Amino acid sequence: MADKTVLPKMKIAFFEFTSCEGCQLEFLNQGPELLDLLQHVEIVRFREAISNLGEDYEIAVIEGAITTPKQEEQIKEIRSKAKLLVAIGACATSGGINTLKDLHPLQEVREYVYGKDYEYFPTFKVKPLSEVVKVDFNIRGCPPRTSDIVAIFKELLLGKIPFTPDYPVCVECKMKENPCTFDLGQVCLGPITRAGCGAWCPSFHDACEGCRGLITNPALNGHRETLRRYNISPKEIIQRYQRYGMYTEEEGKDNG
Repeated sequence: MADKTVLPKMKIAFFEFTSCEGCQLEFLNQGPELLDLLQHVEIVRFREAISNLGEDYEIAVIEGAITTPKQEEQIKEIRSKAKLLVAIGACATSGGINTLKDLHPLQEVREYVYGKDYEYFPTFKVKPLSEVVKVDFNIRGCPPRTSDIVAIFKELLLGKIPFTPDYPVCVECKMKENPCTFDLGQVCLGPITRAGCGAWCPSFHDACEGCRGLITNPALNGHRETLRRYNISPKEIIQRYQRYGMYTEEEGKDNG
């Protein structure tokens, strides 16, 4: 007689910190594939979809950067309970667009946002999750592509480590035979941005904005030379680097 033993489903909890929560909405956009996934997992906490606030979970999926002492305590507690912690989206993996705050004096930012009540809202420099806790896997992008989320979760549930490209978006552009967005008169960060999105934006004739973060050894000098060759001003170069936290003081000096 066939064994009809039903294996327990993996329990997943979703948490959000400083973010727009768009990455979680992208997870819900899986449609029929989400229903297939739910045959193998049990979602015990997901504010965007259910009212439950379960604390018994094996996989924690985290959206958002850490920007307050309270958040830092919370993510450490979540990490202590989770067997697997997955960072989803640019804010969680690299700080994302939140890092624009760090370009200004912190006190000025607090007063601008909270006015005379700023003392009631403690905050600090934006931190991606990896600066606070161990992250087992990053799902990059702003937001990640729905197809990427599906594929990655399937691999994780099988106990596999999904492949993470560490080459630039330009490689995917060439494979798709896309026209170079520089030749279309745009400022592109594809030469230094981690691939894996299938050159999503350039495939629609939109320049890469760097939402997946830098590759491990970005050719920044070569990229700056390309930008200068296309008569793109140093100010515009820095503004592009700043958008998703790619900017550093050294780059500012080089482009001075």
